[in-house]
This record gives sequence, C-alpha cells and structure tokens, in this order.
Amino acid sequence: MSATLLQDYFERIAYLLRSETRLAGIHLDLHPIQMSALHYLLRCNRYSNTPQGVTDYFGLTKGTVSQTLKALEGKGLIRRSPDKQDGRKVHLHVTAEGKKLLQRSIPAPAVVGAWAGLPNAEQDQLVEVLRKILQAMQFMNELKPFGLCRSCRYNTQLGEGEFFCELTRENLSETDVTLICREFQAPSLSERDLPPPL
Repeated sequence: MSATLLQDYFERIAYLLRSETRLAGIHLDLHPIQMSALHYLLRCNRYSNTPQGVTDYFGLTKGTVSQTLKALEGKGLIRRSPDKQDGRKVHLHVTAEGKKLLQRSIPAPAVVGAWAGLPNAEQDQLVEVLRKILQAMQFMNELKPFGLCRSCRYNTQLGEGEFFCELTRENLSETDVTLICREFQAPSLSERDLPPPL
C-alpha cells in the first residue's frame, strides 16, 4: 500500500468521525473541536488538564483554545480549579453533565460497529499499527507525544497498584496510570525506530 492510499484512508475516517462528533454535540451547539477537547480532558491526567495541555495536544492557537474552553465552561461541561502549588495555573475538570454527554457519544456508533466486526487479533494488530504510525509522526514533527502514563519510560511500578513517576518524583495511583500525560516519553523510540524515508 502506498503512503498516499494510507493518507486517503486516514482522511476519510477522520471526516466520518468529525461528522458523527458534530451530530453528537449539535443539541448543545458544540463544534467538533469542543467535543474533542472535552473528550481529551476526560482522558488526561493532572499534569495535562490545563489550557496549555489542550493547546499542545491539538496544536491549536491559544486564542482558539481559550474560546473552546470558554464555550465548554459556559455550557457547564467543564469547571476550573486553581493549582494548589502555583496559583497562576488552572486545571480543567469535566463536570457530571460533560461526562454524561461523552458517555452517549464517544466512541461514535460507527466506530463501535466497525470495531465489533473485527476479530480480537485484528483489533490488537490495528491498535498497535496505529500507535506506531502516530508515534513516528509525532517524533518526526517534534510534537509532544502524549501517551498513556503506564507505558511511559518514567513510570515505575513499586508494588501492587503502586506507581511512581521518575520525572515529577510523585506517587501515582492505578487510575493515574490509565490516563494520557503530556510528559509521556516512549521507552525506546529514536531515529533508528522510524521507517525509512520513501
């Protein structure tokens, strides 16, 4: 398969997902980026649930992110809280109403249907291939990788249900390690791990 065909598939899938996302938020007059930001905030950890985290994750301007967050807050889908150690920093939390909306709409029905039609082995394969493609693209574009805490090179398991972040020097819970972190570093990705240029 050519890289052009791969991009064609990605673009078409992304378009279909945006259409379903738009429909899921239409009753609240939410745009797809607002729904996506809400979903991100539900899945990210305490190091990443900030306006800067949203900016870095989506690669948007601070102005766009500010307007997105203002809309979500105005509709009661997120709330802000000050950082306990740095009063200039705020954390963004999805409200109960926001969680209900996401439970009804993500994953999109088309994703659920397509996923259910694949055998388990193909599901695992697909996730692994997509993870590798995303990781390589982020590395080549010098973007923050944002990954699951539990698979980060800084994560150390201390015991049953006990984890420690070597970067922040803080203890992590079982819930923490299932969330997305902006400080994520892949255990081994380097230039040698990338596919050869076309």
